[in-house]
Amino acid sequence: MAAVLEAAKFPPLSSRPLSIAYLYTTFPKSTETFMQREVLAMQAAGVRLRIFSMWGGGGDFNGLAVTRFSMWRLLELIWMIPWVAVTRWDVFGIILKGLLTRRAPGWLNFWENMLGAGFAGLHYHAFRRDPPDLVHAAWGGAPATAAWLLHRLNGHRYSAAAHAYDIFEHGGDWWLNEKLAEARFVHTSTAMGGAALVARGLPAERVRVIRRGLATMPVCRPLRPSRDPVRILCIARLVEKKGLFRQLVIYAELRRAGVAFVARVLGEGPERERLEQRRRKLGLDDVVTFFGHAAPTEVAAQLDWADVLFHTGIVAASGDRDGLPNVIPEAMAAGVLVVTSPVAATTEAVRHEATGWVADVDTPEAWVAAVRRLRDDQVLAEAVRQAARRWVETEFDAHRNARRLREAFDEAVSSS
Repeated sequence: MAAVLEAAKFPPLSSRPLSIAYLYTTFPKSTETFMQREVLAMQAAGVRLRIFSMWGGGGDFNGLAVTRFSMWRLLELIWMIPWVAVTRWDVFGIILKGLLTRRAPGWLNFWENMLGAGFAGLHYHAFRRDPPDLVHAAWGGAPATAAWLLHRLNGHRYSAAAHAYDIFEHGGDWWLNEKLAEARFVHTSTAMGGAALVARGLPAERVRVIRRGLATMPVCRPLRPSRDPVRILCIARLVEKKGLFRQLVIYAELRRAGVAFVARVLGEGPERERLEQRRRKLGLDDVVTFFGHAAPTEVAAQLDWADVLFHTGIVAASGDRDGLPNVIPEAMAAGVLVVTSPVAATTEAVRHEATGWVADVDTPEAWVAAVRRLRDDQVLAEAVRQAARRWVETEFDAHRNARRLREAFDEAVSSS
């Protein structure tokens, strides 16, 4: 992967290499290849990176040591908290007031923020001794809490990223507004996320909508001359927001309508057993297969097999939803047609019968109609496929988008 991100594409923007401390929840993580691409791009740009992983991860990534935060170090807070309370009440008082005056949206988010606060409390001396030019939080949870508090304690410049989970799950992260208020800029990867951040009061000029991207564009393979039976692929974590129970109903409707198909679902998650039970009750065992987790090479092979990618995203009861799942532009780049629900930011890439098909997940008949169109109308299917590829080349190029992020880093460091 590193070999395709040539330094020549990212010439240094200043005479001295930029130094960034990157804070992650977990890095590297096999399901977050987009985060790895971002690091590779910054390396290729000549940025000096210090990577910290707060929960799991660690080791070595492309020659970079990933510092894994030891949970045992949190025991040091037993004597450090009273000391910080006395010497830095200006910071400790903010946290205490928040703890006493409002509830976290959930226990997971509470402990994420406490983890970030603990990290900052235990590392701020080290960051003061060897300060980076910028601290960047890759997520709006624990990493952003740590970056914000390091700023409060040491005055470090910082930036943060906030994506769908950070913004929407249970109404958003517990401390999100405070954490982002003093950031030099906030990175989000969809226009939907950008609009939500502005609606929360963040100045529009400090929001950077910069998409993820593909480091290399795959071969855009041709359509199969005959798409009968239709080969359907779904790549998703088996969780509520992916709408997979509704997807099974769509498969049942396809069968009832006499549309021949075979479907493969790639991914793992807590709902797998229930989904397999539901598949059995709907009599779909012979046409729908759950494949479990797939490595990137296997994903590429499955995309090569597929005629169409299904994405049946919904808004979960918690408010969580997808932004623009990376698998959608990945499929579009490979020449796989896409049918998606109009939830979250998917329609920023998929426009109905222009770059894909959009159908209400609660209207299975609309999905049947879309499958029939992409199966039977060769001219339309080819036009959609070509337009989808052009969208990816323009909007989802990792080189171009990493350059924009690098420019935002430089601006954050150079601004007063």
